[in-house]
Amino acid sequence: MVNILTTIADFILLNLVYLIVVNTAQNLGDFNDKVIWLLLNISYCPAIFMFPDVHKKRILFADKLMIILVQTFAVHCLVMLTFTSIISYDDVPMRIYAYFYLIFYVCLAVWWITSRRIIKLFRRRGRNFKRIIIIGWNGTAKMLYDEILSDPGYGYKILGIFDNEEHSDRAMTGNLQQIEDFVVEKNIDEIYCAQPSEEEHVGEIIKIADRHDVQFFYVPLISGFMTTSFSLTSMGNLPIMVYRPNPLQFWLYRLIKRIFDICFSLVVIALVSVTVLIPIIVAIKLSSRGPVLFKQRRTGYRGREFTCLKFRTMKVNNQADTVQATKDDPRKTRVGDFLRRTSMDELPQFLNVLWGDMSVVGPRPHMVSQTNEYKKLIDKYMVRHIIKPGITGLAQVSGYRGQTEELWQMQKRVEYDVMYIENWSLWLDIKIIIRTVVNAIIGEKNAF
Repeated sequence: MVNILTTIADFILLNLVYLIVVNTAQNLGDFNDKVIWLLLNISYCPAIFMFPDVHKKRILFADKLMIILVQTFAVHCLVMLTFTSIISYDDVPMRIYAYFYLIFYVCLAVWWITSRRIIKLFRRRGRNFKRIIIIGWNGTAKMLYDEILSDPGYGYKILGIFDNEEHSDRAMTGNLQQIEDFVVEKNIDEIYCAQPSEEEHVGEIIKIADRHDVQFFYVPLISGFMTTSFSLTSMGNLPIMVYRPNPLQFWLYRLIKRIFDICFSLVVIALVSVTVLIPIIVAIKLSSRGPVLFKQRRTGYRGREFTCLKFRTMKVNNQADTVQATKDDPRKTRVGDFLRRTSMDELPQFLNVLWGDMSVVGPRPHMVSQTNEYKKLIDKYMVRHIIKPGITGLAQVSGYRGQTEELWQMQKRVEYDVMYIENWSLWLDIKIIIRTVVNAIIGEKNAF
């Protein structure tokens, strides 16, 4: 019902925006076309059918929502232009379309975000929830249980947990033979099964779900130790789960990211060249003897070494390639300390981006000595090298930058790097860049 109501609201918004365009048409020429009005409504239908998650999916983060918005916009425009081309209807000026789409999709973005927040508020208050049960009690089932309880706004209510074994950490609602009666009595909406797939009980549970029109979800037990995302594909008729999907494995996404990197880097280099470049060079030369640029071998894409550029922030020393900078490091110059705190020492790395060794956003490249050390201590450490390293990254804007005194700090950094790789989008890159700029302005305690 919520999905239907929110979709209807989309069409109401579309028509309200159309009325706004019509009523302000005196500024754009005489415009009141019922054919266009009808086609705009019809053209929106394919977008709704192609991207139903926006109103249907209970867990959908803002960056994914914006990606769906862009996809919806593209489909809507494409279908609309196709219709007008088929009927040879070109009487409407392009500025009318631009005016409509600008207003509509700005309003639609606000509506989608607002509606999801309102729905989550209702769900937190115990309304519009799904009644669910969990089958099996093991590491995977516990992870599922904790995830569901982590946010009441998801709108799930766990009414029972079933297992044939007794467990000391939680009392079971019943055994597997009692599931069907419970499903009928409590009017269960969804069943989540965390039993081993080879057990005969799984087939019986699926039959129960089919008999009582209950949606069945199978939670693979590998989720307990492979804490990452999967994508589903197939080999003929055999379903196969792809471990650690990486959006950047597709050439189109790599091309989009590369174009963005080049354009953004050229803009930054142009701005730096006409503003702060000369003062920085002069300040570095006056602060201590040595070159303006500091060059260091670091680990990049697929573990290949490259020369990373930075403005020199320390006196020339023999420990530059082996010892990390500390908060009160005596090797730092006053100018270097300022450059580090504002992250301006990283500006030359935009040249690394243009050369193709780095990206604007990605896992930070580490010294070769660090890579050799941590790849032996952290299981997923080398995963962070399956994409190009970045000037800034998700780990850095999440508070994990600077000196790593303890192993857990590097583990958290790797965790965020892997999370970035698995969830990459252009919108995520833009968010990280914005947060990096904000952090540079307000300052960070770990920037030294």
